[in-house]
Amino acid sequence: MGGGSHGGHDGYAPGPALLVPLVIFWVYLAAALRQRGPGGGWPHRRTAAFGAGAGLLAAGLALPAGGFAAHAWQHLLVGMLAPLGLVLGAPVTLALRSIDRRRGRALVRLLRRPALAALAHPVTGLALTTGGLYVLYLTPLYRATLAHPALHHLLHLHFLLSGLLFTWSVAGPDPGPHRPRVPARLVVLGVAVAAHAALAQLLYAGLAVDVPAPPEQLRAGATVMYYGGDLAEIALALALLATWRPQVGHRRVSVGPVSIRR
Repeated sequence: MGGGSHGGHDGYAPGPALLVPLVIFWVYLAAALRQRGPGGGWPHRRTAAFGAGAGLLAAGLALPAGGFAAHAWQHLLVGMLAPLGLVLGAPVTLALRSIDRRRGRALVRLLRRPALAALAHPVTGLALTTGGLYVLYLTPLYRATLAHPALHHLLHLHFLLSGLLFTWSVAGPDPGPHRPRVPARLVVLGVAVAAHAALAQLLYAGLAVDVPAPPEQLRAGATVMYYGGDLAEIALALALLATWRPQVGHRRVSVGPVSIRR
Protein backbone atom coordinates (compact mmCIF):
# COMPACT_ATOMS: atom_id res chain seq x y z
CA MET A 1 0.00 0.00 0.00
CA GLY A 2 1.18 3.56 -0.50
CA GLY A 3 3.88 5.34 1.45
CA GLY A 4 4.14 5.27 5.23
CA SER A 5 2.78 8.81 5.49
CA HIS A 6 -0.38 7.61 3.77
CA GLY A 7 -1.06 4.67 6.03
CA GLY A 8 0.08 2.08 3.49
CA HIS A 9 2.98 -0.30 2.84
CA ASP A 10 5.54 0.70 0.21
CA GLY A 11 6.50 -2.06 -2.18
CA TYR A 12 4.27 -4.66 -0.57
CA ALA A 13 4.14 -7.87 -2.62
CA PRO A 14 2.32 -11.04 -1.52
CA GLY A 15 4.91 -13.29 -3.18
CA PRO A 16 4.82 -16.90 -1.99
CA ALA A 17 1.90 -16.12 0.33
CA LEU A 18 -0.42 -16.50 -2.66
CA LEU A 19 0.52 -20.18 -2.79
CA VAL A 20 -1.15 -20.74 0.59
CA PRO A 21 -4.80 -20.56 -0.57
CA LEU A 22 -3.95 -22.57 -3.68
CA VAL A 23 -2.28 -25.35 -1.69
CA ILE A 24 -4.94 -25.58 1.02
CA PHE A 25 -7.73 -25.78 -1.56
CA TRP A 26 -5.84 -28.44 -3.54
CA VAL A 27 -5.41 -30.55 -0.38
CA TYR A 28 -9.07 -30.03 0.57
CA LEU A 29 -10.33 -30.90 -2.91
CA ALA A 30 -8.18 -34.04 -3.07
CA ALA A 31 -9.63 -35.21 0.27
CA ALA A 32 -13.19 -34.36 -0.82
CA LEU A 33 -12.86 -36.33 -4.07
CA ARG A 34 -11.70 -39.39 -2.13
CA GLN A 35 -15.02 -39.41 -0.28
CA ARG A 36 -16.90 -40.71 -3.30
CA GLY A 37 -18.58 -44.01 -2.59
CA PRO A 38 -21.88 -45.93 -2.45
CA GLY A 39 -23.09 -43.85 0.48
CA GLY A 40 -22.62 -40.55 -1.34
CA GLY A 41 -19.69 -38.20 -1.51
CA TRP A 42 -18.65 -35.06 0.31
CA PRO A 43 -21.34 -32.31 0.09
CA HIS A 44 -20.75 -29.99 -2.85
CA ARG A 45 -21.87 -26.99 -0.81
CA ARG A 46 -18.99 -27.58 1.61
CA THR A 47 -16.46 -27.73 -1.23
CA ALA A 48 -17.95 -24.60 -2.78
CA ALA A 49 -17.77 -22.74 0.54
CA PHE A 50 -14.15 -23.74 1.10
CA GLY A 51 -13.25 -22.81 -2.48
CA ALA A 52 -14.89 -19.41 -2.05
CA GLY A 53 -12.96 -18.89 1.18
CA ALA A 54 -9.67 -19.78 -0.51
CA GLY A 55 -10.50 -17.43 -3.37
CA LEU A 56 -11.30 -14.56 -1.01
CA LEU A 57 -8.05 -15.20 0.84
CA ALA A 58 -6.11 -15.05 -2.42
CA ALA A 59 -7.90 -11.83 -3.39
CA GLY A 60 -7.03 -10.24 -0.06
CA LEU A 61 -3.38 -11.23 -0.31
CA ALA A 62 -3.14 -10.05 -3.92
CA LEU A 63 -4.87 -6.72 -3.34
CA PRO A 64 -2.79 -3.97 -5.02
CA ALA A 65 -0.87 -1.55 -2.84
CA GLY A 66 -2.83 1.50 -1.78
CA GLY A 67 -3.67 3.60 1.25
CA PHE A 68 -5.43 2.78 4.48
CA ALA A 69 -8.60 1.86 2.59
CA ALA A 70 -6.70 -0.99 0.86
CA HIS A 71 -5.53 -2.16 4.28
CA ALA A 72 -9.15 -2.17 5.47
CA TRP A 73 -10.17 -4.25 2.46
CA GLN A 74 -7.37 -6.71 3.23
CA HIS A 75 -8.59 -7.07 6.79
CA LEU A 76 -12.17 -7.61 5.58
CA LEU A 77 -11.14 -10.25 3.03
CA VAL A 78 -8.38 -12.06 4.94
CA GLY A 79 -9.74 -11.75 8.48
CA MET A 80 -13.53 -11.93 8.07
CA LEU A 81 -14.88 -13.15 4.72
CA ALA A 82 -12.25 -15.77 3.84
CA PRO A 83 -12.47 -17.43 7.29
CA LEU A 84 -16.25 -17.71 6.93
CA GLY A 85 -15.95 -19.66 3.69
CA LEU A 86 -13.08 -21.81 4.94
CA VAL A 87 -14.86 -22.70 8.19
CA LEU A 88 -18.18 -23.46 6.47
CA GLY A 89 -16.24 -25.96 4.37
CA ALA A 90 -15.99 -28.13 7.55
CA PRO A 91 -12.31 -29.03 7.01
CA VAL A 92 -11.95 -30.80 10.38
CA THR A 93 -14.88 -33.10 9.60
CA LEU A 94 -13.36 -33.83 6.20
CA ALA A 95 -10.02 -34.59 7.84
CA LEU A 96 -11.66 -36.98 10.31
CA ARG A 97 -13.32 -38.80 7.43
CA SER A 98 -10.07 -38.99 5.50
CA ILE A 99 -7.70 -40.39 8.13
CA ASP A 100 -7.64 -43.80 9.78
CA ARG A 101 -9.40 -44.59 13.06
CA ARG A 102 -6.28 -44.34 15.23
CA ARG A 103 -5.36 -40.89 14.00
CA GLY A 104 -8.99 -39.83 14.13
CA ARG A 105 -9.24 -40.75 17.79
CA ALA A 106 -5.99 -38.89 18.50
CA LEU A 107 -7.45 -35.77 16.85
CA VAL A 108 -10.66 -36.12 18.87
CA ARG A 109 -8.64 -36.41 22.10
CA LEU A 110 -6.85 -33.22 21.10
CA LEU A 111 -10.17 -31.44 20.53
CA ARG A 112 -11.30 -32.47 24.02
CA ARG A 113 -8.30 -31.06 25.87
CA PRO A 114 -9.27 -28.43 28.50
CA ALA A 115 -6.65 -26.00 27.19
CA LEU A 116 -8.28 -26.15 23.77
CA ALA A 117 -11.65 -25.41 25.39
CA ALA A 118 -10.39 -22.02 26.55
CA LEU A 119 -8.71 -21.30 23.21
CA ALA A 120 -11.80 -22.27 21.21
CA HIS A 121 -14.25 -20.20 23.27
CA PRO A 122 -15.91 -17.33 21.34
CA VAL A 123 -14.71 -14.83 23.95
CA THR A 124 -11.11 -15.78 23.16
CA GLY A 125 -11.81 -15.32 19.46
CA LEU A 126 -13.42 -11.95 20.21
CA ALA A 127 -10.34 -10.81 22.16
CA LEU A 128 -7.98 -11.87 19.37
CA THR A 129 -10.01 -10.42 16.48
CA THR A 130 -11.77 -7.24 17.59
CA GLY A 131 -9.52 -6.72 20.60
CA GLY A 132 -6.51 -7.17 18.36
CA LEU A 133 -7.78 -4.41 16.07
CA TYR A 134 -8.00 -1.99 18.99
CA VAL A 135 -4.40 -2.80 19.90
CA LEU A 136 -3.35 -2.40 16.26
CA TYR A 137 -4.91 1.01 15.67
CA LEU A 138 -4.75 2.61 19.13
CA THR A 139 -1.06 1.88 19.71
CA PRO A 140 2.09 2.36 17.58
CA LEU A 141 1.77 -1.21 16.30
CA TYR A 142 0.17 -0.28 12.97
CA ARG A 143 2.85 2.36 12.41
CA ALA A 144 5.49 -0.32 13.04
CA THR A 145 3.98 -2.60 10.37
CA LEU A 146 4.55 0.18 7.83
CA ALA A 147 8.29 0.10 8.45
CA HIS A 148 8.80 -3.66 8.81
CA PRO A 149 7.49 -5.93 5.98
CA ALA A 150 7.91 -9.05 8.13
CA LEU A 151 5.61 -7.54 10.74
CA HIS A 152 3.12 -6.77 7.99
CA HIS A 153 3.07 -10.43 6.93
CA LEU A 154 2.63 -11.49 10.56
CA LEU A 155 -0.31 -9.11 10.76
CA HIS A 156 -1.97 -10.90 7.84
CA LEU A 157 -1.32 -14.24 9.54
CA HIS A 158 -2.95 -12.92 12.71
CA PHE A 159 -5.95 -11.66 10.72
CA LEU A 160 -6.42 -15.10 9.17
CA LEU A 161 -5.85 -17.32 12.22
CA SER A 162 -7.85 -15.18 14.64
CA GLY A 163 -10.63 -14.88 12.06
CA LEU A 164 -10.72 -18.66 11.61
CA LEU A 165 -10.83 -19.18 15.38
CA PHE A 166 -13.63 -16.68 15.95
CA THR A 167 -15.70 -17.91 13.00
CA TRP A 168 -15.28 -21.56 14.01
CA SER A 169 -16.15 -20.85 17.66
CA VAL A 170 -19.33 -19.01 16.65
CA ALA A 171 -20.72 -20.94 13.68
CA GLY A 172 -18.37 -23.74 12.70
CA PRO A 173 -20.12 -26.91 11.42
CA ASP A 174 -17.16 -29.00 12.60
CA PRO A 175 -17.39 -30.86 15.93
CA GLY A 176 -16.94 -28.52 18.90
CA PRO A 177 -17.07 -30.45 22.20
CA HIS A 178 -16.52 -27.28 24.28
CA ARG A 179 -18.54 -24.82 22.22
CA PRO A 180 -21.14 -22.88 24.28
CA ARG A 181 -24.81 -22.89 23.36
CA VAL A 182 -26.15 -20.76 20.55
CA PRO A 183 -27.61 -17.92 22.69
CA ALA A 184 -24.21 -17.36 24.33
CA ARG A 185 -22.52 -17.32 20.93
CA LEU A 186 -25.04 -14.79 19.64
CA VAL A 187 -24.29 -12.52 22.60
CA VAL A 188 -20.55 -12.65 21.87
CA LEU A 189 -21.22 -11.94 18.20
CA GLY A 190 -23.36 -8.95 19.19
CA VAL A 191 -20.51 -7.58 21.30
CA ALA A 192 -18.16 -8.05 18.34
CA VAL A 193 -20.53 -6.10 16.06
CA ALA A 194 -20.77 -3.20 18.52
CA ALA A 195 -17.03 -3.09 19.24
CA HIS A 196 -16.13 -3.27 15.55
CA ALA A 197 -18.56 -0.44 14.71
CA ALA A 198 -17.20 1.72 17.55
CA LEU A 199 -13.64 1.29 16.31
CA ALA A 200 -14.68 2.18 12.75
CA GLN A 201 -16.26 5.36 14.09
CA LEU A 202 -13.07 6.28 15.97
CA LEU A 203 -11.09 5.81 12.78
CA TYR A 204 -13.57 7.86 10.77
CA ALA A 205 -13.28 10.73 13.24
CA GLY A 206 -9.51 10.27 13.69
CA LEU A 207 -9.93 10.10 17.46
CA ALA A 208 -7.48 8.22 19.73
CA VAL A 209 -6.03 6.22 16.80
CA ASP A 210 -2.38 6.06 15.79
CA VAL A 211 -2.69 5.60 12.02
CA PRO A 212 -0.41 7.82 9.89
CA ALA A 213 -2.87 8.45 7.09
CA PRO A 214 -4.61 11.58 5.80
CA PRO A 215 -8.23 12.15 6.94
CA GLU A 216 -9.75 11.08 3.61
CA GLN A 217 -7.89 7.75 3.79
CA LEU A 218 -9.00 7.20 7.38
CA ARG A 219 -12.60 7.89 6.43
CA ALA A 220 -12.43 5.59 3.39
CA GLY A 221 -10.92 2.75 5.43
CA ALA A 222 -13.36 3.26 8.29
CA THR A 223 -16.28 3.10 5.85
CA VAL A 224 -15.03 -0.24 4.51
CA MET A 225 -14.64 -1.54 8.08
CA TYR A 226 -18.07 -0.31 9.18
CA TYR A 227 -20.26 -1.50 6.30
CA GLY A 228 -18.13 -4.42 5.14
CA GLY A 229 -17.74 -5.63 8.72
CA ASP A 230 -21.50 -5.44 9.23
CA LEU A 231 -22.12 -7.58 6.14
CA ALA A 232 -19.53 -10.16 7.23
CA GLU A 233 -20.97 -10.35 10.75
CA ILE A 234 -24.54 -10.64 9.44
CA ALA A 235 -23.38 -13.53 7.23
CA LEU A 236 -21.77 -15.15 10.27
CA ALA A 237 -24.98 -14.78 12.27
CA LEU A 238 -27.01 -16.32 9.43
CA ALA A 239 -24.54 -19.21 9.23
CA LEU A 240 -24.99 -19.80 12.96
CA LEU A 241 -28.79 -19.68 12.82
CA ALA A 242 -28.90 -21.90 9.73
CA THR A 243 -27.13 -24.70 11.59
CA TRP A 244 -28.93 -24.23 14.93
CA ARG A 245 -30.69 -27.37 16.05
CA PRO A 246 -32.18 -27.05 19.57
CA GLN A 247 -31.10 -30.04 21.63
CA VAL A 248 -31.46 -31.43 25.10
CA GLY A 249 -28.30 -32.59 26.86
CA HIS A 250 -25.47 -34.06 24.77
CA ARG A 251 -25.68 -36.14 21.65
CA ARG A 252 -23.02 -38.22 19.98
CA VAL A 253 -22.10 -37.33 16.43
CA SER A 254 -20.34 -39.80 14.17
CA VAL A 255 -17.62 -38.33 11.98
CA GLY A 256 -16.02 -40.92 9.78
CA PRO A 257 -14.30 -43.54 11.95
CA VAL A 258 -14.91 -41.72 15.26
CA SER A 259 -17.71 -40.06 17.21
CA ILE A 260 -17.77 -36.92 19.31
CA ARG A 261 -20.08 -35.71 22.08
CA ARG A 262 -21.51 -32.29 21.21
